[in-house]
Amino acid sequence: MLEFLITRYLPALIHVLEAMGIIVLTIGAANGFYHYIVSLFHHNPSTSRSHFASSMAISLEFKLAAEILKTVLVRTIDEIIILGAIILLRALMTLIIHWEIRQDSPHERTDPEK
Repeated sequence: MLEFLITRYLPALIHVLEAMGIIVLTIGAANGFYHYIVSLFHHNPSTSRSHFASSMAISLEFKLAAEILKTVLVRTIDEIIILGAIILLRALMTLIIHWEIRQDSPHERTDPEK
């Protein structure tokens, strides 16, 4: 019974999570591009890069959640290896983006005179 429910409804949930990640990334990219264009005309520094990096990180987290749920449906060792590599790459990309956000954030920078 439980296996039937998992195999029937889990793929739909995985697709919803992946679609949510795509939507977040698309909106974040459009918003980042808009703020970049505005900052070009007004000659003031914008945080568009930081906002875009944040939306990329959130998008990757949705995609990573979908990949983790896919582990329930895996049937062969080859699929486990491929899925593990994808999860590792997405987690690594998320960590790099979070590190970049911390480097660009003015609130996180330490004062060199201290």
